Amino acid sequence: MRHGGRFLGRHQRFDAIVIGSGQGGVPLATALAAKGEKTAIIEMDAIGGTCVNSGCTPTKTLIASARNAFQVSRSAHYGVSGIPQTYTVDMIRVRERKRDIVTMFRAGSERRVADAANLTLVRGTASFLDSRSVSVRGADGDASIIRADRIYINTGTRPAIPPIEGLESVSFLTNSSIMELDAVPEHLIVVGGGYIGVEFAQMFRRFGARVTIVHHGSALLSREDRDMSDELAAILQAEGIEVILEAEPVSVISGPNITLDLRGAGGNRNITGTHLLLAAGRRPNSDLLRLDAAGIGVDRRGNIIVNDRLETTAEGIWALGDVKGGPAFTHISYDDYRIIMRNLYGDGKGTTSGRMVPYTVFTDPQIGRIGNTEEEARASGRNIVIAKLPMDWVARALELDETKGFMKAVVDVESGMILGFSMIGIDAGEVAGAMQIAMMGKLSYTELRDATFSHPTLIESLNNLFSTLPEPLPR
Repeated sequence: MRHGGRFLGRHQRFDAIVIGSGQGGVPLATALAAKGEKTAIIEMDAIGGTCVNSGCTPTKTLIASARNAFQVSRSAHYGVSGIPQTYTVDMIRVRERKRDIVTMFRAGSERRVADAANLTLVRGTASFLDSRSVSVRGADGDASIIRADRIYINTGTRPAIPPIEGLESVSFLTNSSIMELDAVPEHLIVVGGGYIGVEFAQMFRRFGARVTIVHHGSALLSREDRDMSDELAAILQAEGIEVILEAEPVSVISGPNITLDLRGAGGNRNITGTHLLLAAGRRPNSDLLRLDAAGIGVDRRGNIIVNDRLETTAEGIWALGDVKGGPAFTHISYDDYRIIMRNLYGDGKGTTSGRMVPYTVFTDPQIGRIGNTEEEARASGRNIVIAKLPMDWVARALELDETKGFMKAVVDVESGMILGFSMIGIDAGEVAGAMQIAMMGKLSYTELRDATFSHPTLIESLNNLFSTLPEPLPR
């Protein structure tokens, strides 16, 4: 097998093997190589993983195009004339822009791998022979065996395909294939009301499609507080998106159009559209690895089981990123790499225990969160108080006419410490990031309430948010 112009023999030994080139795998492989370890990184697809190729990078690029289309439709509201209120979307140009950004980001990862001394890129599908040996089968069917005393798994996830009768005869879309459309669908049905589903639903509605979301739960975004989910649903519905809750798709047929049969709390019904997007979750790419041959345990979903140091049940093998379950975010995968390197070459105290997990949902307006939701905090039994501020009380939001949503903080009554922050509103991810810094610094809510922030900014609204709370209890 030839890899990067070099011949890889049938049997070759390395100090470390990294399986998968995602947002944890590439930094880890290059860091190990920089430490002088002879390292192999195995990839069966494009360098960069889900984030660069079919996740964060392309979707946020498309969302930016969709927001621009939406802003054109609102131009007269801002007193801007001469711009037609009806617009057309050139999906071929939108797709071209997305591809250009992906190519640029991917090329950066490819250069990091190609330029790294001591690092060999091995193309093919990996599977374990034992806890120290991996077989890599290339596209030509030829296989090599590589060995190392330490192996790291960063193989990510792929779309989960729900068990819908008749689906095998229907041309459906996933989060990857929908971004390759060259025309706007007439009517897009989205199965799944999670983060991926709502982002694509709003995006294609703004491109001009009729959109219906079908979700099995009683509210969108099941990990959020109900008031947050309800607010998002109202925003999507105001843009013309149909939201069907507590409905399970049981069968589908394809003719001139696609008809989906639903069963749910509201009774049985069917819905017909031109395109079907399956956004019903993700599944780990662990099934091709023959993990049992290495003694690596998985849970019932196929997620690789790890401890708080990211060690699997097999000695000398680690897992990082989405394949181990838990929060499926790029920044978590990257932090996993840092934890592993800290334990290998640092003070040995790297752990996922107590790690803050911020995230942003890139709907418009965004959802940003850090720490506990109200529901989680109440379930913990802590004595809490809730600070809540609608966005139409925020000066900056009013000036921009971006007043949808609210911000909410969970505060511990005894200590005055902030336990969590959620926001649905313009640039919510940035505001949640500022709140994370405050929580990391263990600032009390009164310190944010009394801080001097630049006017008029969104951060300034934290003064008003925390002014809704009483003085903390004396200690």
